[in-house]
Order: sequence, then structure tokens, then C-alpha cells
Amino acid sequence: MKKYVAEFIGTFVLTLFGCGSAAISGGIDGVLGVLGIAMAFGLSIVAMAYSIGNISGCHINPAVSFAMLLSKKMDVKDFVGYVVAQCLGALVAAAILMGIGSMCSPVIEGLGTNGFGDASYVGLSMIGAVIVEIILTFVFLMAILGVTSTEKFSSVAGIVIGLTLAFVHILGIPLTGTSVNPARSLGPAIMAAVGGDTVPISQVWVFIVAPLIGAAIAAYVWKFISEGKEA
Repeated sequence: MKKYVAEFIGTFVLTLFGCGSAAISGGIDGVLGVLGIAMAFGLSIVAMAYSIGNISGCHINPAVSFAMLLSKKMDVKDFVGYVVAQCLGALVAAAILMGIGSMCSPVIEGLGTNGFGDASYVGLSMIGAVIVEIILTFVFLMAILGVTSTEKFSSVAGIVIGLTLAFVHILGIPLTGTSVNPARSLGPAIMAAVGGDTVPISQVWVFIVAPLIGAAIAAYVWKFISEGKEA
């Protein structure tokens, strides 16, 4: 149970600070811009990795947990527990973000949701969004699998993973808002629907399916290239 609580907290922090930075700062054209928002997501990972990493491994992302399941580094029971905790953490964070936005003047309605088509800053198509999210998640998971494959990298793993998340956000934010994390996408999409905006929830399937595909590809590619090399 402690592992699940840790995953709830970690995903809560990632969603609140990452999505919150995007929504409250005014998005791409706001005060933080792409780089600032990307760093908010990345630094959230760094902070959580060094606080809950020794408890749950700091997945805080169903795609990461899925890759670990496929890599036989966790069992089905823990996978289900992690995913439920992650989705709940993201949902609570989105609800709090919505509450904070409602107390601003003027009211801030954005929740840092993901999207394609008219919901994409550059009008990326649905197929483009699927491809982008698969690639971004693949790169992110390859970094995670690589840096966690040996004890000698343990002291810097959180920094590497956080910077890699920021790295993929720099490209992905104008395209899809960058998901690479089904929980981070689902929580804000649900709360946006509660607030009357149904576009994010109608598109969220892309940001659930594509990251899981990217994670699966990364797990099998890593297994192929690293077989006999992990220490």
C-alpha cells in the first residue's frame, strides 16, 4: 500500500505542477513558454524521484509501469495498483488545478490537456498525434530503462529521467501538449469534461493508447539490444 500511496503522490505532483504551469502561465504563448513548461514537468520528476524513488521506483506514469511489467520487473497485481494510484493522483491534481483556476480573476479554465487537430497548437492530425506520442514515449522509456539498468547510474537516474522528460516536452508541447503519460492526460481530460469542455475526453484515447504502444516498443527494443549487457 505504501508503494501505491507514493505513486499517487508522485503523479499528483507531476500533474499539478506540470499541467498547472502550462495552464496558469498562459500556455505556449504565456510567460513560461515551451521551455518553462517542459522544465516544470522535468523538475517534477526529479523532485519525486529523489523523494519516493526508494519506495515505489517513482513510475508515476502507466506507460512506465507497463514497460516494467513487460520487462518482468513488476507483477500484474502491482501494475494494476500502480495504474489506479497514478490515475487517481492525476485526477485529484486536475480537480485542485480547476479549483485554483476558478479562484483567479479572470477565471483560468485551461487544465494543460492534450489534443490534436484544433486542440493542437500547430493543428497536428490524429495520425500525426499517434505517431508523435509513440516516438516521444519510446525515447523517454529507453532513457528510463537504460539509466535504471545498472546500479552505477542510480545516483543520477532521477536527473537523467527528469531531463529526458523535459527534452521530449520541448518537441511535443506544440504538437500534442506532450502526454507520454496516460494518467497525466486522463485526469485533466476528465475534469475538463466536468467543466463542460468535452474535446479533451473525446481525444484522450490517443494519449492512452499511443504511450502504451511506445512503452511496449521500448521494452522489447531494450531487451533486444541489452541482452547480456545489464549489470
